[in-house]
This record gives sequence, C-alpha cells and structure tokens, in this order.
Amino acid sequence: MNTFDWLVNMELPDADQIDIVEISFKNGVRKEFFRKPAFVDAITGDMVAVESTGGGYDIGRISLSGELVRLQMKKRRVKPTAVFPNVLRKANERDLERLQEARAAERDTMIKARAIAAHLDLDMKVGEVEIQGDKRKATFYYTAEGRVDFRELIRIYAHDFKVKIEMRQIGARQESAIIGGLGPCGRELCCSTWLTDFKSVSTGAARYQNLAINQSKLSGQCGRLKCCLNFELNTYLDALKEFPKNVENLETQKGNAFLLKTDIFKRIMFFAYRKEFGALDVYPLSVDRVKEIAAMNRQGKKPEDLLEEGVEKSSRGKREKGSGDEFVDGAGSLELSQLEDKRRRNKKKNRGNERNQQIGTEINQNPQNQKKEVQPNNQNKPEQKNFQKDNHKHKKPKHNHPITDAGNPQSDELGNNTDSNEQKTHKKHKHHKNKKFNPNKKAGQNPNNEKKDNQ
Repeated sequence: MNTFDWLVNMELPDADQIDIVEISFKNGVRKEFFRKPAFVDAITGDMVAVESTGGGYDIGRISLSGELVRLQMKKRRVKPTAVFPNVLRKANERDLERLQEARAAERDTMIKARAIAAHLDLDMKVGEVEIQGDKRKATFYYTAEGRVDFRELIRIYAHDFKVKIEMRQIGARQESAIIGGLGPCGRELCCSTWLTDFKSVSTGAARYQNLAINQSKLSGQCGRLKCCLNFELNTYLDALKEFPKNVENLETQKGNAFLLKTDIFKRIMFFAYRKEFGALDVYPLSVDRVKEIAAMNRQGKKPEDLLEEGVEKSSRGKREKGSGDEFVDGAGSLELSQLEDKRRRNKKKNRGNERNQQIGTEINQNPQNQKKEVQPNNQNKPEQKNFQKDNHKHKKPKHNHPITDAGNPQSDELGNNTDSNEQKTHKKHKHHKNKKFNPNKKAGQNPNNEKKDNQ
C-alpha cells in the first residue's frame, strides 16, 4: 500500500520520541506494530527483519512512522503501553532472496491446499497463503460459513509442506482485501488500501440515496454490498430532513397525483397524473409547494392544480431546456399490448422476407433451376375441380379424351400423367434405334450439306 506522510515536512517537537513503527507484510495483506530500537537506522519504506511471534523472523516494509503511528494506534484502539515485538535489523540481500523464494512458492502451496481440503470434504475455501520470510511458517487464510474441524487437515499440511501451520478464518470482505483488485470507480479497493473497520451495510442506504436496488451494481467483489454506500449516507440523511413526510399522494381538483421521484440536492419532487394508455403527466414541484398542498389536504381543501395560481395553463408544458427540471416520459401513448402486437407483426414480416430472399438466392445459384419453368401444381386443386364438375354435369366433353385444367390429353381428373413408366422407356429406346450415328457429324451441322460440298 502506498501511504503519504503529510507530517514529514512539519516541525513537530515530539515526532522523534515515538519508537513504534507500523510494518506492512505482503503489500498490505497484514499490518502490525513493532518497536524500533535506537540502533536500527531505518525510515519509512525500508525493508526490515522483525521478530515473529511463532518463532524465527519475518521480512516486512515500514509503512508508517512518527506521529502518524500514534494516530493509527488510536484508531485501532491499541495502547502505547502494550508489549510489541522488536525490529531486528535492516534486511540484507540474503533475506530478500529468501523472501522472494517464499512468495514464489505461495501459489503452488495454495492450489495444493485447496485440493487437500476438497479431498477431505471440508466446507471451507482457502483464499490466500502467506509464507514467513524465513520459510519456517505458513499462514492459511480461509473462509467458511460455520466452524470447521481441520485437525486432520493441519496434520496433512504439516506433513506435506514441512513447515509450521497456522489457520486464520476471515470474512468475505477480508478475503477481497487480501486478494485486492480494482473497483468500478477505477481505483484500488478501499478495503485493501485504507479501510480497516468493516461496518455493516444495508439496502436502506441505497434507498435513502435513490439508487436502484440492483444486486449486480450494488455489490462489490466480495459479493456483499459496497462499503462506499455508507460514505455519503449522512449527507443524504441531513438533506432529507427538510423534505415533508407522508406525501406519496396529493389531492387536487384535477385528480390525485402520486410521487414519482425525488431530487434531494435540487430540492425538487416530481408528481404525476395518470393519463390514458399508461402515460404520465409529470410536474416538478419545489419542497415549499409540496408542503403547501399537503397542508391544504389536511384541512380538507383541494387546490385547482399542482402548479401555483400565478402560473398560466399554456406555460405548464413549456419548461426551459437545460434547467434540469424536465422529465422525459418514455412510455408514449401506446399500451404494452399494442407494442407487442406490432413487434410480432414485424417479426413475421421479416421472416417472410428472409425466406423469399433465401429461395431467390438458391434459384440464382443453381443454373438448372433457371431453365426450368414453374409448372402449376394441379394436385392442390381437387376441390375446385369437383366444384366445377358438379356445376357442369349437363355438359358433355367435346373431345374423345378427357381434358383437365392443365391441358394435357393424357392426364387423369387430378391432372396426373397417365402414361406408365414402361411406355415411356419403350418410346425412348425406339427413338434411339431409328436414329443413326454419324461420326462425321458435328454439333449443330447438317450431314446433307456435307454430301453437297463433296459433290
């Protein structure tokens, strides 16, 4: 975490009297207070070796020193008289190499630890692993809904990793603070930088700020409601004290108007009348005007309209552009059912156009289909023929053979061809036998012309 020491250039008489510093481990995952002896020459930002409560030593960076440490201890409610571990020395190259090796091994350790926990069917999730600077101890941060019996898990971890094991249960917000990331505002998460105490956040904070109750937009990376919803809540609560209460409906001679929305900082309340087809006639009213109409309703009186008496009727719909008081009604003058019917008709029309275009492209791509002429399908007209047959029973056919609608003399009543397949093949072979083969004949050339030329 990057911290700005705003007291470093200020002359304070007691700035050097504090021998306690704040040490940050693994880029702010864990922060603790240590006592710095006088012989240790280290300032803010230096890497130092400190005593570990579990034995050995750890490597961390000094994040705060001087008067800021006193303020941080007061914020965390840590007494200056408490016992703190000591800072041993400034970290050397060998210490930094071992620390880098420990950080490189943390990812593989976490993956293996998750696999072991899943094999034991434990209802827990290992979120982060922190290996001590001397590689003698490993701390496993996990999240779980309830209590977890991980005694067997610790034995397996100690046997596989060959280090001292420490298990720490954290919440969902602490897990996101340890992992880190960027919020929707584009900045680093507050919980991983400066936020230390996590207060409960309810949906009432979003309602007071007129925010839509959208779970995906109001929740952070931890899956809980964003902590920043509480940052401006007090400002909204102070502004809402000037607004009247229990004014969801106002009675006028024109009708009953209901509260549509409220602009807290502009002190404007939007009321609307219901019109035909679900349309709304919206009026922006000031807080004083709403209080006046509410007082008249309590006395049993109804004003003529929501607007004041001095305002003309013609100027009701004329609001200045850019003033911010205009309200755009996107409902229109159509009902939802009418819009749905229109949408269905357009969809069917588009489908028909797409089908016709597809058939046309297939015909254009296939050259055989271009030569063929579309013949009428007489099989789909039996009812029409029967109807004509019934109406013209007294008429006799003029020809000896039956004539159908298609004009084919050798077709039945339904327009089907009556020639059998055997007769067709017989005629075809007979035609080929009568036709003599002339090898000298070229395509499109008459053989009689060749004999004349030879003569």
